[in-house]
Amino acid sequence: MRALVLGGAGAVAKETTRDLSAFSSFDEIVVADGNVDAAQAIVEPLDDSRITVIGFDANDSHGMRDLFPGFDVVINGLPFKYDLIVNQMCVETGVNGLDLSSDDAQFAMHEEAKGKDMIFVPGVGATPGITNALAARGVSKLDRVDSVQISFAAFRCLAPAPGLLTTTIWEFDPDEPAREETYFQDGTWVPAPPLSGERRVRFHSQIGEQPVYFVPHDEAFSLPASYPTLKHASVRGCFPPHVMNMMRTFKEAGMLGTAPLDALGGRAPVELARELLLALPWSKENPVWAYGLVVEVEGEKDGQRTRLTYRTDHPPQDEWGGSSAYYKNVGIPLSIGGQLIAEGAVTVRGVLPPEVAMPTARFLDEIARRGITYEEEVESL
Repeated sequence: MRALVLGGAGAVAKETTRDLSAFSSFDEIVVADGNVDAAQAIVEPLDDSRITVIGFDANDSHGMRDLFPGFDVVINGLPFKYDLIVNQMCVETGVNGLDLSSDDAQFAMHEEAKGKDMIFVPGVGATPGITNALAARGVSKLDRVDSVQISFAAFRCLAPAPGLLTTTIWEFDPDEPAREETYFQDGTWVPAPPLSGERRVRFHSQIGEQPVYFVPHDEAFSLPASYPTLKHASVRGCFPPHVMNMMRTFKEAGMLGTAPLDALGGRAPVELARELLLALPWSKENPVWAYGLVVEVEGEKDGQRTRLTYRTDHPPQDEWGGSSAYYKNVGIPLSIGGQLIAEGAVTVRGVLPPEVAMPTARFLDEIARRGITYEEEVESL
């Protein structure tokens, strides 16, 4: 079996590459990255003869079309702006694949992919990804599901990499069109501005209790389609307090605006904000690297209103290599998903979300084997 890892030397996908080396049974693993030297620096300490590195231009769709055939799975660890084109090229070439987030347009390729007897799974990271699997576990234990509320605490620095800074800014962007359909309630998509819908949620002990706010994440869109009885689906999240404070200030000052200003030479404030944040040493600092997920599934079991709450945990940063204590939570699920697809454990076809595509028990067992565990709490309401 052959795996192709796109962006396999990136901040997140380097953990995917490491996990593939440590746990997978692939005969060949090709790491394709725009920075060959960085990829070699990740690969060489692994001392794995199965892994080779090649140069890769993520903006070259023709190159993807030529490269993808012959692989059993394309594992896309690139920034989310490349999700659609990678999915398109996988469908065009008939090669299975997966990525870390999703674009609504990806699911429009479902029938074409199904007709080619292939699978592509958007959103196999932490959130989406682990959260979808935990939601699926909760749903399987109920006679009827009514509500899924997902919360995340992404404890990382503000700008560890350009792509992750873009993700952070996206979470707070007041002009983001997806904010018009942030969460699902009684058959309707409800808008929610940044920093709205505050709840306080208890995460694992490394993070503790934090305020979380509505974000237009992928799970809120896929879960209602996967579970038609759902009346509510939402995702709330936060970053470390110092990041939240900074981004709140930037938002309130209009520094995340996307409209060009004459005073800035026709540039948008967010362009300058992005450059500033990437340049500041402060943006690379973080006291605690961790990731916390809480998934609350409510419905009916044996005639009784029931809530199942799932809370993840993982080894602390002094055991998991500092910043890797954050990145492993995202990169490891991507590796596991790729392995499950390649070995045939994913039996559905088309373009489908993780809660439908991934074998829930096996997926959760595999992340636990790596150290990402969860607790399950059952309450009668």
